[in-house]
Amino acid sequence: MAQGKFLSQTYKLENHEETLAHYEAWAETYDEEIKENSYAQPERCANALANYSQKNEIKILDIGCGSGLSGLALCDVGFKNIDGCDFSPAMLEKAKNTNAYQKLFLADINEDLKVEAETYDAISAVGVLAFAHIRTEAIRQMLRILKSEGLLVIGLNEHYWKDDSVGEKINALSEEGAVEVLFQEYGDHLPGADIGGWVTVLKKK
Repeated sequence: MAQGKFLSQTYKLENHEETLAHYEAWAETYDEEIKENSYAQPERCANALANYSQKNEIKILDIGCGSGLSGLALCDVGFKNIDGCDFSPAMLEKAKNTNAYQKLFLADINEDLKVEAETYDAISAVGVLAFAHIRTEAIRQMLRILKSEGLLVIGLNEHYWKDDSVGEKINALSEEGAVEVLFQEYGDHLPGADIGGWVTVLKKK
């Protein structure tokens, strides 16, 4: 794997161990490479969340915050009370340097997330749903730590959306009365790499 060219390998990862090693190695050059490809999801997700919330009043958890690009995007639209978590210590160190977060902590949301129920007003999950990272089923874990009528914004690439039937799984959550789908839109994900993606905003019932 060529130094600084990790993006092309991201969609080939097959398990948790490969994914953790990948992001630990990529942390130092992640922002540079991802920005070269015009990563659109942090801004899209932040704007979508802002359209449905009181920015100065809510407490947000940025799940899979990585190097902090999603936290910075949330700050740019006016959010101030943001925590972040990720399963890569190296990425969390990068996120710390952004000063976008009140608190950062290590977590694997595919396991039992050690956060009390109904802690957060909103959750942001930007670019983290993927076969070798956070699975769609983890949405239920996210909903557990959301307050009643809390908001969950998810941004993900078009390949995982299709291959894991994410839209259908979200519809199933809606039909069982767990969430209300407030917003769903296809658009840019990584336009520099010719990858589109979806942004959806859910409200916990």
